[in-house]
Amino acid sequence: MQPTNAPEIHQSGTSSQTQTGNAELEARKRALNEVFGLLKLSYHNQFNSAFQDVQTLNHAKRLWLESLAGFSPEQILAGAKRAIKQCEYLPTVHKMLQLCAEGENGLPDPRAAYREACNAPSPKANQKWSHPAVYHAGRAADWFFLANNPESSAYPVFASHYKKVCERLLAGESLPAPQQVQLEHQPSKPLSKAENAKKLAELRAQLKI
Repeated sequence: MQPTNAPEIHQSGTSSQTQTGNAELEARKRALNEVFGLLKLSYHNQFNSAFQDVQTLNHAKRLWLESLAGFSPEQILAGAKRAIKQCEYLPTVHKMLQLCAEGENGLPDPRAAYREACNAPSPKANQKWSHPAVYHAGRAADWFFLANNPESSAYPVFASHYKKVCERLLAGESLPAPQQVQLEHQPSKPLSKAENAKKLAELRAQLKI
């Protein structure tokens, strides 16, 4: 239910915006209006203290609209519902970015993500991942490299990529879902110890670790 004293975000833009872009923007605006209504009901005193007048509230809505542009309306609403369940205090923009990025089960910690990436059978894109970030970090680290090197060597490489993926999420970037494949590629010929060492050195140099 939309509070009567919580003004809605109204459409703004140029004639060059496509119909699809306008529809997506309007959907995010509707989601944010609903989010602010939920936050007002859940954090009544804190909400009124933070947004003491209509002008301040409208500025906040525009800031949130811009900051959460990488998330779908569904992700934004889900993030707000997580905030209500998890946060004692009214969430900041940074906290909302985290909550929207977490997904249904949250972002796993780096070690758990590494083990999930290593244990997932092929084809990797067809698996059910706890979060798309795990898949994207594994692909960036190179599946074959992860499978053919000990954890002491492979984990730092994976963790570096995973950190970068998570930072992109917290910046509001939306990760594409893995593209499922029909047929698995034939496995490559295992690398020799020398070739593995060379590949590891190249990855470490690239990632500066």
